[in-house]
Amino acid sequence: MTTTVHAFGAREAGAPFEPVTVERRDVGPHDVKLDIEFCGICHSDIHFADGDFGPLPISPLVPGHEIVGVVTEVGDAVRKHRVGDRVGIGCMVNSCRECENCLQGEEQYCLKGHTLVFGNIDRDRSVTQGGYSEMIVANEDFVVRVPDVLDPASAAPLLCAGITVYAPLKRWGAGPGKRVAVVGLGGLGHMGVKMAKAMGADVTVLSRSESKRQDALDLGADAYYASGDTATFQTLANTFDIVLNTVSAPIDINAHLGLLRLRGTLANVGVSTEPMPLNAFALMNNERTIAGSQFAGIRETQEMLDFCAEHDVTAQVEVVAGDQINDAVARVLSSDVRYRFVIDASTLAESTPAH
Repeated sequence: MTTTVHAFGAREAGAPFEPVTVERRDVGPHDVKLDIEFCGICHSDIHFADGDFGPLPISPLVPGHEIVGVVTEVGDAVRKHRVGDRVGIGCMVNSCRECENCLQGEEQYCLKGHTLVFGNIDRDRSVTQGGYSEMIVANEDFVVRVPDVLDPASAAPLLCAGITVYAPLKRWGAGPGKRVAVVGLGGLGHMGVKMAKAMGADVTVLSRSESKRQDALDLGADAYYASGDTATFQTLANTFDIVLNTVSAPIDINAHLGLLRLRGTLANVGVSTEPMPLNAFALMNNERTIAGSQFAGIRETQEMLDFCAEHDVTAQVEVVAGDQINDAVARVLSSDVRYRFVIDASTLAESTPAH
């Protein structure tokens, strides 16, 4: 038996999102069912739906991996969550649980491949569907607790944007006495500013033009420079301990490496599908490191949510209804968002599913 729920999905790569229905499995012994309240719209959702990461694995494809909702049913063996809890689901809903990385709590790097919350083949051979929908069922081990003090709409983007910047900032030592440059002030970038400031670092924002200067300062940045001005890279040479690149397009890697002081790290979390040439000397000078980071494991995701509750860190969001999703996507692509669109899942049933 399955449950049919309203959703919004793409029927083919590059097609607009439209009302659809998807089937959700019955609740198994270790499963949690939640009614979705809010789901963020991430740039990666758009990449998947546009076919940038390959052909659609199923039609329709329902994206969404920044999910907050309320538990409505739990399996007999569930011990981590109860009916009525507010919880979240992020980028993945399964992993092998047995490999070296999984056993260290780094399920995002599962050596056998983690299962994304949408567009992946799960271990039971079913295709996963994401959070642009009314309800979802997932294994309890991949469901996290959302602290009550966090606004649910503003907390939804923490499940991807928040953890994506928290993990590398923590890994490379953001904190008091450290200088962090955040490249790009979008969905990821604005969370990078908030997280780094909450960790106690000095934060500079690098964005293409002067247009977001006041926004950056309002978010807590200590300084702002326009990366479109070549003088910026001379002024800030050998300055930062961490340069956090959040841009989902190619950047001049060598110029940004030049911003790092001795043994600094350029951490890439923005997803670009185009290559970025690297000059080995830019890396070797100052013994710099270039690194990449995905989101994080479940343990660290819960840690991040608790950190955000303690430090009052949430996303800046604009809540949209189901019939506004395509407009929101267009605005994301034109960088016209301050700073994350979040879908109100209660509006999804108002549209008649297309057949």
